[in-house]
Amino acid sequence: MTTVAKMEDALRDAEARHIVPLSGGKDSTALAIYLAQRHPDVPFEYLFSDTGAELPETYEYFERLEHVLGRKVTRITALEMLGIAEKPGRNPFDVVLYDHFSGFLPSPRSRWCTRMLKIHPFERHIGSDRAYSYIAIRADEKRSGYLGNGKPVLLSEQPNITPVYPFKDNGITFDDVKRILEESGLGVPEYYEWRSRSGCYFCFYQQIGEWQGLRERHPDLFEKAKTYESGRNGRRYTWVDGRSLSDIENMSRRAMKPKSDDDGCAICHL
Repeated sequence: MTTVAKMEDALRDAEARHIVPLSGGKDSTALAIYLAQRHPDVPFEYLFSDTGAELPETYEYFERLEHVLGRKVTRITALEMLGIAEKPGRNPFDVVLYDHFSGFLPSPRSRWCTRMLKIHPFERHIGSDRAYSYIAIRADEKRSGYLGNGKPVLLSEQPNITPVYPFKDNGITFDDVKRILEESGLGVPEYYEWRSRSGCYFCFYQQIGEWQGLRERHPDLFEKAKTYESGRNGRRYTWVDGRSLSDIENMSRRAMKPKSDDDGCAICHL
C-alpha cells in the first residue's frame, strides 16, 4: 500500500529531496509557483521528463516559468536512461518506439510511452535517494483514487518516493490555479485555446477536434504524426481507433468536449 505524506510533514524533512514533476500543464505549473512562493526556503527540484515530442508552446512555457521561479527546470529524458547520446534528429520517443517496440504505436491499451518516457526516467533521476514527489491533484477533482474506488495518481511506486498532494491538503481548486498563474504573470499555456491537455503533440487521448486543432495550429506536426501511422515494418497503425489522420482531415470541424477528471493520462496531463 502506498504511503502518502501530508505537505506539512514532507516540508519538515530536511534530509529528503523534494521533487516537483512538471508536465507543462496548468496544474503542475501552478503547483511549482505555489510551493516556490510559500516555501522559498525549501530546495525544491523542478523536473520535466522530455519526450522530445512536446508542443512548441510547452517548451516556451517552461522558459517563461524559469523566469517566474528564478530557478532552472531540470530536463531529463529516456535517452539518458538508455545511455544514448542526444543529437539532432534523434528524439527519445523515436528511439523507444523503433528500438524497443518495433514501431508499435502506444495506445490507451498499451501505454508504454508513459512508462518508458516519463516514469522510468523520473525514477532513474532520483535513484535510491529518499524523496517526496509533489503531485498537482486539485481539491476539486473527482478522481477515482480519491473517491474510495481506485488508486491515487502516482508518478512512481518505488518505496523511497513518497507522494504529496499539496493542493488536496490545502483546498486549492481550479479557480485558485487560474489565479496563481495569472498573478504570477505566466497565465495558462496557450495551447488550451485549442487543446484540453498537455503532453505529446500526437497524444492518442486527443479528441477529433483537438487533432483538427493541431492541423490548424501546427500543420507540420500533424503531417509528422501521419508519418508514424505508415510504420516501418509494413504494418499500419493509427493514433485514433478506427480512423487514420487522413480520415480526420476530411471530417467536418468538431468542437472540444468536456472531459472528466479521470480521462487521459494524469502523469502527462497535470
